[in-house]
Amino acid sequence: MTFKEPIATGHRGTKLSTSAICPISRRKSFKQIAFGVAGLALCGTHSQPLSGEKTKMPEKDGGHYVDAHVHVWTNDLQRYPLAAGFTRQDMNPPNFSPEEIRRHATPCGVNRIILVQMSYYGYDNSYLLDTLRQSPQVFRGIAVVDWKSGAPDVEMRKLAKQHIRGFRISPGGPADVEQLEGESFHRMLRCGAEENLAMCFLINPDVLPVVNRICRKFPDSPVIIDHLARIGMDGAIRDADVRALCALAKYPKTKVKVSAFYALGKKKPPHLDLAPFIRRVYDAFGPKRLMWGSDCPFQLMKETYADSFDLVRYHLDFLSSEDREWMLRRTAEEFFFD
Repeated sequence: MTFKEPIATGHRGTKLSTSAICPISRRKSFKQIAFGVAGLALCGTHSQPLSGEKTKMPEKDGGHYVDAHVHVWTNDLQRYPLAAGFTRQDMNPPNFSPEEIRRHATPCGVNRIILVQMSYYGYDNSYLLDTLRQSPQVFRGIAVVDWKSGAPDVEMRKLAKQHIRGFRISPGGPADVEQLEGESFHRMLRCGAEENLAMCFLINPDVLPVVNRICRKFPDSPVIIDHLARIGMDGAIRDADVRALCALAKYPKTKVKVSAFYALGKKKPPHLDLAPFIRRVYDAFGPKRLMWGSDCPFQLMKETYADSFDLVRYHLDFLSSEDREWMLRRTAEEFFFD
């Protein structure tokens, strides 16, 4: 069974299409996460590399990795009200705090995190911004603005002063996809090029040709493709889809999040079935344009945090130690923190 985040709405009632990967129902118990906190094993202690290279296990992780994709929210609805169309019952889990993600991440040596605006809040980025203000040394943000508003670049420039480094773009249907090639979104792309702010696309593979045209027209605008373009979300990793994703590698400002493994392919750790797919993306983009992300808390509803981290840290035998440093730290670090 697959799950998509509901269609969010902005603070003025405008619908905001933000579907996120989560292949299980939010109605399921979140007790699995509690067990993950209580019994989280040290990363990489329970399995071996895919084949070939025997990666040396560090005695202690250096605490310098970056998780490039996490969502947080609070059950304090008085201070942070939900967008129109959402209720408290939609929030599963009811709360996922910055402190909780750090409890999961720290044992893996992950000490910096990129937070992605949650659809529950629509265009109101207040909770995200407050979190960034409290711990700017730990967090950077990807916000959501109304990219069809006519002048989204005005809000982009304001948010860029508050530790926001990217903007989630999640077209909800054919009409939205068509507007990606309109003037309002083009203003975002021009602003992105001027301010080094990324357009972070949460899309299905069928939208990749549109993104290709956008990148060709605006090659100086940073673009990040979330979750490997959700290739394999239905269980099938199609050659045509992989080729469409890899075709974006010819644009130097385009990067890919190697993330949300729990939702792709066989959807079971240790996720070795994804290795050939990731190898093709690695061969096309190189490690300096790939960044790992967990997609917590949704990832934690099916497996442990280490199950995601370990695939890149220990199991992909085609990666060198330097490659892993780029994918687990330096790519995200250099774009979001430098």
